[in-house]
Amino acid sequence: MKTKIFFLFSIILGLVILSSLNNSSEIQKKPNIIFIAVDDLRPQLNCYGKSQIISPNIDYLASNSYTYENAVCNFPVCGASRASLLTGLRPNKNRFKSFRTRMDEDADDVLTIGEWFKSNDYFTLSLGKISHHTNDSPESWSITAWRGEKNWRDYQTKENIFAAKTNNNNGAAKAFEIGENLNDDYGDTKMVNKAIEKLDELTAKEQPFFMALGFLKPHLPFNAPKKYWDLYNEKDIKLATNRYQPKNSPDISMHKYGELRKYTNIPSDFNIDVPDSTQKKLIHGYYACVSYIDDEIGKLIKHLKKLEIYDNSIIVLWGDHGWQLGEHNLWAKHCNYQTSLKVPLLIKYPKQKTQKRIRSVVELLDIYPTLCELSNIDKPNHLQGKSLLTINKLDPENLNGYTKYHKGETVTTTEKSYTEWRNKDNNYLKAKMMYDLVKDPDENINISKNKENASSILKFQHLLDSVRLLD
Repeated sequence: MKTKIFFLFSIILGLVILSSLNNSSEIQKKPNIIFIAVDDLRPQLNCYGKSQIISPNIDYLASNSYTYENAVCNFPVCGASRASLLTGLRPNKNRFKSFRTRMDEDADDVLTIGEWFKSNDYFTLSLGKISHHTNDSPESWSITAWRGEKNWRDYQTKENIFAAKTNNNNGAAKAFEIGENLNDDYGDTKMVNKAIEKLDELTAKEQPFFMALGFLKPHLPFNAPKKYWDLYNEKDIKLATNRYQPKNSPDISMHKYGELRKYTNIPSDFNIDVPDSTQKKLIHGYYACVSYIDDEIGKLIKHLKKLEIYDNSIIVLWGDHGWQLGEHNLWAKHCNYQTSLKVPLLIKYPKQKTQKRIRSVVELLDIYPTLCELSNIDKPNHLQGKSLLTINKLDPENLNGYTKYHKGETVTTTEKSYTEWRNKDNNYLKAKMMYDLVKDPDENINISKNKENASSILKFQHLLDSVRLLD
């Protein structure tokens, strides 16, 4: 009898050990994920066919990544855009409506991407700006979310620190800062240093990790160390060539860029344009900030390679929305033009060595399901985006991107952009615009009133109706 009991015990113990080994093996199959967000980054990079900005490290990452040439955000302000991406839900009339959006208020009944990966054996951590509010949905992360900057404007020169304290302007001083004789490192440098420190700890463990890194720049104010300003000659910087409202466009499509006007060296009167000399300085500052962030990303890549985890990791780099640099006489985001909607999106697969360009229109909403599939974990049922793994193979031309900004809703295809504004009470169509992105990629002539476009507009309206029904 004792022999039989011992025999059964041995079998059970063996099964437990085998199960444990299998579970350990499953964990090892799950790739590490480096999830990089860059605030206000427009796809004006060499890897996107542009030559104005010096960004060798992002371009290097793109050289062994899927590069999405037509990625769009789902809401062109940071809070709502990030909430949509991190939850996998579209913005609608009831949720994700402004930069102040909180996931734990608008969508507390769903699991964020961080919480989902944590529930699937990942160690998850957030460094820098990932959600708009650092303490939003804290259950997403295995340790408390961390940010390096003391104040989000992150001034580090004595002049701007003093002005921010004394101007009674919500902490705003100048709209840019040439970083010389700095009081401290900028927050993005601290964030990368913290990430390097954490990577050393995480690679010593067997548990796979999901490390979210959020760069604050190039968000206003355009503060960067002087050496990055020195990369550019301001005489060579060109102003936007279409500094005017698009022909036949509705006035509701425009704004007075209130975000920029908070700064002390920008005209506060909404009826006064930014002087050309200041516009050049702003563009110069934006370029300097992108080059600064690019250098920090280079430090990160170098350390990933030192730890021998670069090749086998999933690396995602995304911008939360675009940014106007004077196009249509607009600055910042906050509109339904492609300059606000188009974003950079790079995804490097484990062991990927070459670049593949994807022309299909994709959305930031698609990142969540894509990472689930790449990581060999199930997708939660609430997701409204699509996995890009099939898209990467087929690269179809007939996909649509959907973006909402208050009452404006946009459909983006590879050939057209269509936007309409409706009254929320009775769904009355107040205004619309459509642009031919092949013939008019800068969206300078609204063609929505042309009779030959009536059938196309009807299709776009049906598409928008179908998205509203999903809500």
